[in-house]
Amino acid sequence: MATGTQGADIGLVGLAVMGENLVLNMESHGFTVAVFNRTTSKVDAFVEGRAKGKKIIGTHTVEELVGALKRPRKVMIMVKAGKAVDAVIDEVAPLLEPGDILIDGGNSEQEDSTRRTRELAAKGLLFIGTGVSGGEEGALKGPSIMPGGNPEAWPHVKPIFQSIAAKVADGTPCCDWVGPEGAGHYVKMVHNGIEYGDMQLICEAYHVMRELLEMSADEIHEVFARWNQGPLDSYLIEITRDILGYKDPESGQPMIDLILDAAGQKGTGKWTVISAANLAVPLTLIAEAVFARCLSAQKDERVKASEAIKGPDRPTGLDRKSMIDALEQALYASKLVSYAQGFALMNAMARESNWEINNGGVALMWRGGCIIRSAFLGKIKEAFDRDPKLANLLMDPYFRGEVDRCQSGWRKAVGTAIAGGIPLPAMSSALAYFDGYRSGRLPANLLQAQRDYFGAHTYERVDRPRGNFFHTNWTGRGGTTASSSYNA
Repeated sequence: MATGTQGADIGLVGLAVMGENLVLNMESHGFTVAVFNRTTSKVDAFVEGRAKGKKIIGTHTVEELVGALKRPRKVMIMVKAGKAVDAVIDEVAPLLEPGDILIDGGNSEQEDSTRRTRELAAKGLLFIGTGVSGGEEGALKGPSIMPGGNPEAWPHVKPIFQSIAAKVADGTPCCDWVGPEGAGHYVKMVHNGIEYGDMQLICEAYHVMRELLEMSADEIHEVFARWNQGPLDSYLIEITRDILGYKDPESGQPMIDLILDAAGQKGTGKWTVISAANLAVPLTLIAEAVFARCLSAQKDERVKASEAIKGPDRPTGLDRKSMIDALEQALYASKLVSYAQGFALMNAMARESNWEINNGGVALMWRGGCIIRSAFLGKIKEAFDRDPKLANLLMDPYFRGEVDRCQSGWRKAVGTAIAGGIPLPAMSSALAYFDGYRSGRLPANLLQAQRDYFGAHTYERVDRPRGNFFHTNWTGRGGTTASSSYNA
């Protein structure tokens, strides 16, 4: 096929929703794009439909696609993560020459991107694993783009990526180089984990208003509209406002009241939690958000349990305005904890992998285009500008002040909901993390004694230098032999 203007700036494989919209975005910014899809009828439908009359070249084979590209050739892959990406690489890579570039724009695991970077470098090819966030609308109008991989490739794709990315108020693109190997996809994974946390926190605030304060969808809609004018101003609060105000065209009822409470997930939140466990980073809020989706999916079992198990009576006479104000503070403070945990995880991975990740730059990339975009992120960038080595956002002076401002409302909202039998897994775990993080002493001394008692795992002492380990013969029958392994 390959009709029209030859010498495309970039090629794209995979014409699903994200792929099509990214192509149209690129073309609208002056780039010529060649496209290929394994089901070639999709190519024809796209070229004769949304792409008609535009600088978009349809191809029916990978050979045609590669032949339509300028050097160095740039091929972006937008297919399902995993084996499908490797299959496309295996098909396209033999047709490329040293210095050509392969780009994976899907939600791949960072281990795969690290492997692909190394394997393709051995063949003289450059690889980029890039996170793309913003959904269908973002892909078309300006997503957040998080590229990582072989740094030699960045100058060649930078003009395209930064042109099509979302822009913040001063025109800065929400796209910059993240780091080597799988860093781009790792940052996108953490973004998605934070997204899980943000969504769950919002759902918990909604649940308290609906069940405890007995508010209608319209009344809750008004609350979210007001919250979106303050510190919580964000895309997810904005769309929640809109969702709560939407009526079913057939019945006239609030659409939210007609949707089954059983959530799905695609896996990136789970990946984030697994990575945190492997790196010994307490990612408690995001873990609870993942498990809250799992619990919601057990709909039939929950319905049976609701008929068999009695909880506490719901409190009466609550001051609605006071509780809504407390919920706003709880949501804001918990959101801060979610980001604090997410950035701590990225720092741990950077240390583990010898990557350099600019946390302030990441916050800037997330300020526009992506699902978690919010005014809040500007403050996070400022925190890392003040201290690029900041270990935890809770230690930044601005955010310490914000948590102090919100702390009483946070505790009130969580305590009242728990007393009323309303589950707040994310908000309550965020508060527990906050209290644990600010505690100079935790009961882990007892835990270490327990481990030493049953497994001779040893412990450190407060009256001896760190790094010296001891074992007690607690029963008088255990002898002096200690375990050879110790994990703090």
